[in-house]
Amino acid sequence: MTTLPASPSVRSGLVLTAAAAAQFLVAFDMSVINVALPDIQRSLGFTDTDLSWVVNAYALAFGGLLLLGGRLCDVAGTRRILVAGLLVFGAVSVAGTCAPTASLLVAARAVQGVGAAMIAPAGLAALSQAFPDGAARARAFGVGAMSSALGGALGVVLSGVLTQVLGWRWVMFAGAPVALVAAAAAARGFGRVPARPGGGTLDVPGAILATAALTVLVGTVGVTDTQGWGSRVVLGGTVAALALFVAFVVVERRTPNPLVRFSTLLRPRIGLANAIMCVLCAGQFGAFFFVSLYMQRGLGYSPAVTGVAFLPFCAGLVVGIVASSGLLPRIGPRPLLIVGTAIAAAGAWGFSMMSADGGYVATVLLPSLATSIGIGLSFMPLSNVATADAPDGEVGMAAGMLSASRQIGGSVGLAGLVSIAAAATAAAAPSGASALVAGYSHALSICAVLLLAGTMLALFFPSSSRPKRARPGAGSAKPRT
Repeated sequence: MTTLPASPSVRSGLVLTAAAAAQFLVAFDMSVINVALPDIQRSLGFTDTDLSWVVNAYALAFGGLLLLGGRLCDVAGTRRILVAGLLVFGAVSVAGTCAPTASLLVAARAVQGVGAAMIAPAGLAALSQAFPDGAARARAFGVGAMSSALGGALGVVLSGVLTQVLGWRWVMFAGAPVALVAAAAAARGFGRVPARPGGGTLDVPGAILATAALTVLVGTVGVTDTQGWGSRVVLGGTVAALALFVAFVVVERRTPNPLVRFSTLLRPRIGLANAIMCVLCAGQFGAFFFVSLYMQRGLGYSPAVTGVAFLPFCAGLVVGIVASSGLLPRIGPRPLLIVGTAIAAAGAWGFSMMSADGGYVATVLLPSLATSIGIGLSFMPLSNVATADAPDGEVGMAAGMLSASRQIGGSVGLAGLVSIAAAATAAAAPSGASALVAGYSHALSICAVLLLAGTMLALFFPSSSRPKRARPGAGSAKPRT
């Protein structure tokens, strides 16, 4: 594993602050929009079908460029990519605040996704480099995971308050000050540490193919609610996405410095961590989206009340992440992943029991606590082991792969779940709030299945990685978490 040079100019506290803020911003800006969606729809005239693109434009640009962002960390240096990404993110947050039309808001969200694609892998790479092993690494990744999880949860809370008190435009602006402060912390934390040499060159053809494939995939899934799964548009888009992915694999296998080195991705713990993260986020993002809509359209809550109603989710995340940070060095990731994903699946199944005349405690509070504790137990071990097993010079690549798995799972999962909910709503009788809730309930039952699939994958998770042999004269190797 690559570590930062031992130098007084490296301030680990500031590096941790910047990395945690980066993880917070990425999740915050994904979830902060959810509660504001009805207000945005009324203000800018979005249709029901197009409304999900306020979320998906960000997720798509983010997911499509994460692999490139991760590789840039290895080539250009983590400090440069983290600072540049934070500045882009902050600037476009201000621009999106002033968007006068629906199309310009979606465009602003997409550019935010570009900035996020730089800071998400850079934040993970910074943690992995500044805290290479031991209990300090577990604590640092615990802080990063907590920041990410709380960013998602607090985004919902603040979205409700800001939307009702100040308007949805302040929701777009909220991340800008955090991004600027984090950029300053990153610049000072890394000091004058140079970019890591020997990272190779950028795989531009691979980046183009990966972005095109993911764009076509999410776009195809996104139109299934209007075109139907068997339509020519959907079938043609599916074939095109598969062809692009095949071309991407061919290019990567022939490139000396690929965007994704498959030998790294296929390492047991890295590969399974990416697979579990993918299904975990598909379930989590869908649950956030539908539960926030359910509380407003099904239970009639105001945006502010909806935001406050998500506070128990924040508490559950803190409990789960603090517990996993203490338990990981002692019991390893496998038990935490099995138990965490299973609890989260039970919580999502509880959400699916919602009804138009349901109560808060049974349909929101108890499932929120179960889901959040389960996610909290799972997130930190995944991000820790996915970068701990990366070879020298590929920490950024591994961070980019994990971040891409998270956002691909979330964006593709959400697009598919929106389609499933729309079909269930259309088939329900009578129409109105009851039909909407029926659609949400059906989609949330699929979220539970996705999370349970994560449990099945976790059963095969290796207990530990193989220790590296100590080089002659190098002393004994430190254990890796």
